[in-house]
Amino acid sequence: MDLTAVPLVALRVFQEVAERGTLSSAAEALGYPQAAVSRQIAALERVVRAPLLDRQRDGVQLTDTGHVLLRHAGLVLAQLDAASRELSGLPATAGTVRLGWFTSAGGALVPSALAALRRSHPALTVTTREGTTASLVRALRARTVDLAVLETQPPQPLDDETPALRTKVLDERELLLAVPSTHPLAHKDSVDVADLRGWAWIASPPPGLGVWPGLDERQTVAHMARDWMAKLQLVASGAGITTLPESLASSVPHGVRVLHVRGGSRERRRIVVAWLNLSEPASVVVDALVSGSHP
Repeated sequence: MDLTAVPLVALRVFQEVAERGTLSSAAEALGYPQAAVSRQIAALERVVRAPLLDRQRDGVQLTDTGHVLLRHAGLVLAQLDAASRELSGLPATAGTVRLGWFTSAGGALVPSALAALRRSHPALTVTTREGTTASLVRALRARTVDLAVLETQPPQPLDDETPALRTKVLDERELLLAVPSTHPLAHKDSVDVADLRGWAWIASPPPGLGVWPGLDERQTVAHMARDWMAKLQLVASGAGITTLPESLASSVPHGVRVLHVRGGSRERRRIVVAWLNLSEPASVVVDALVSGSHP
């Protein structure tokens, strides 16, 4: 087996497939025909003499060989990117850091950190992308992002792969409830979890996200929306109720009341920044995120 013969483009294609989970979505992200992506994966599999992907109806999963190759491919590509920065004569804290963030982190935390970095480290470029926690964990594993701001529910781990992701806690927040200001519950500051039975919910994919966790009845989801502000506007219109991260409580539109929920399991969400390898530029971004979460 001679991995030195593997073209870099094949490693980058494999990296993208590992993150996206399907050949078609990887092809779309790269701007390649799907057949070209398939050829690159097939070429890699010929070199390593083993399947890299377990092809299923709803996408692909990495085989054990695929996990090994992905780990080393990410290191090789990251080192080449670092070499390019150094050969360009950039200072150690210059260059580009790729930051992923789960949806509600874009409401205040990420913009605040980026504004601080523009003032303190003007030579540092931070590119960002939004995603679910699950998709961003895959992106970290594929090394298509350097850092990710994620939401977790302690004590559940982010994933069970090795090496373990490194994390730093940014905040721990309560899950709240958003209801229309005309709703029968809106005159209260807090409600009991039993009061949430029987109402129509506004949720976002995956199904159930936006419905209060652990309710002991089948819930009615009247509307599905991925964007937080769209969900809150639907609440304001009287279309239903939804859960709300504490970080967005100050950003609700007119016509929405924010309530605490008593009883049931205590629903808290931990906000962390996660990484596999921390370069000097990435460590600067971590410090800015920590400072922004504790002003």
